[in-house]
Amino acid sequence: MEPVTQTRSRWTLRPIDDDAVVQQLGAELNGLPEPLARSLVLRGIHTFDSAEQYFRGGLERLHDPFLMKDMEKAAERLVQAVETGESVLVYGDYDVDGTTSAALITLFLRSLEVDATYFIPNRFVHGYGLSKAGIDVAVEQDASLIVALDCGITAIEEATYAREQGLDLVICDHHTAGESLPDAVAVLDPKRPDCAYPFDGLSGCGVGFKLVQATLEKLGLPREDAWQYLDLVAVSTASDIVPMHDENRVLMRAGLAQMCTSPRIGLVALAERAKIELDACTSSKIVFSLGPRINAAGRLADASLAVDLLTTDDPQEASRLADEIEALNMERRELDMSTRDQAMLMAGETMSGDPMVLVLHNSDWHPGVIGITASRIAEHFHRPAVLLTTDANGEAKGSARSIKGLSIYNALASCSDLLTRFGGHDFAAGLALPLENIPLLRDRLESVLAETTDPDLLTPEIELDAELDLSAIDSRFWRVLEQFGPYGPDNPRPTFWARDLKIVGQPSAVGADNRHLKVQVAQRKGSPAYSVIGFGLGDQIKIADRLARNQHPAELAFTVEENTWNGRTTLQLRARDIRPESH
Repeated sequence: MEPVTQTRSRWTLRPIDDDAVVQQLGAELNGLPEPLARSLVLRGIHTFDSAEQYFRGGLERLHDPFLMKDMEKAAERLVQAVETGESVLVYGDYDVDGTTSAALITLFLRSLEVDATYFIPNRFVHGYGLSKAGIDVAVEQDASLIVALDCGITAIEEATYAREQGLDLVICDHHTAGESLPDAVAVLDPKRPDCAYPFDGLSGCGVGFKLVQATLEKLGLPREDAWQYLDLVAVSTASDIVPMHDENRVLMRAGLAQMCTSPRIGLVALAERAKIELDACTSSKIVFSLGPRINAAGRLADASLAVDLLTTDDPQEASRLADEIEALNMERRELDMSTRDQAMLMAGETMSGDPMVLVLHNSDWHPGVIGITASRIAEHFHRPAVLLTTDANGEAKGSARSIKGLSIYNALASCSDLLTRFGGHDFAAGLALPLENIPLLRDRLESVLAETTDPDLLTPEIELDAELDLSAIDSRFWRVLEQFGPYGPDNPRPTFWARDLKIVGQPSAVGADNRHLKVQVAQRKGSPAYSVIGFGLGDQIKIADRLARNQHPAELAFTVEENTWNGRTTLQLRARDIRPESH
């Protein structure tokens, strides 16, 4: 990255290998403004054709499901279940991806008159993933086939147990495989080392969708019949924070369109409680409004409630279930706020020692919300955070979250001798350990990270797509920028950098506890002023006041968005950071 300067955050202009590519792409796209062309190149868009696919790519661009390893076997096994009238247990996980996956496959099998039931493990009783207790449920229900979704890729013992019980198993997962694979009829996972599928970033629900497409084809039915489930795939794709490019971008765009035109009644009921309009739904609204409500069922009670909601066709039942889930979500929010306040206080006291990592323990914290709180702590203090509670067996159990450039999984792996168990990936992990090992874990992580971490990583970074003159923000600029969505990992909302700004009028801190910054800026004398809102930047009011009072030019890192107020829609700048311009 090319450094710009450093204040509250590190601002870095994302590098381009060849500026000539930006100029050529802009010319091919009818004189597209350079900042937008640069943003496209940063997303791997170098030609007119790739830009057309990025902006216009439809469902016809989806990859052939049979390119996925074991898809032939999996589809044939589902066809057998359909043709012979077998009983099938659909086994999901207790998060959004797992419940939408279970809903999708259950609805699909039932549409073919298959006797399909679903089982979602209880977080507190069964724990994560495929379990022997869940397999026993399949035996009790006289099922002959289990379809496991969003879990199973490391379930070696459980797969063997299922086979011993006379059950066939089809696994649809998207997590990293271990050294060996479970003994199942088929193991669908684009992350399998031996899988040549062109895209390995699908959610678990996305893998289930591909299985539906393949099964339809084997039955002589059109693949397009699977499109009715795209709303479930969209909810999963947004909520599971998978890469928003390639197939996921196509699936997300089509799923949002379906939610706009013909949403299923369970999502309608949930959206009403969340006070959002599905005809204007975005990936962000799913992440911050629908996803947390679906997750609340599994965090505090039984995630089967979410599958019940997503599979019902009875409006009254949907309303009742949505009310129940909303009540759980309110309880989850209260627990979340209480836990967050306690953890923020503890972390703030710990930060006086400038630690590399925050390891916090409170035996009263609810295990269903400490993962959320760990994410908040990591984001607020820009440090890896490990939050632990005490389970019923007197063991410390919790969640870890990390920051860009620092693998919490690798850090925990270096402490494996102190842990009873752990698992996860670079940014998130779960762990358990004896209570007496907590101080040892804190010291070991601190030592390991001090030796392996670049100190610059502990300062938040804002990655800038391009410098932007505010005069370039016209109607065409906005029409093109709108089409950069849907946003998510690997396709973030473009962040721009503007210089030589004058703060117009009096800056203000607004919102609860004056948490947000509100100013107006103009780039040169006589130019129109733009409204700027900086969510969470209320502590920058002193900087903004000083810039306004001294008429010192400012620099702004920002995104461009629409703001609707009193029925009037205008463009506004959402500040990521503001600072005095350096000369």
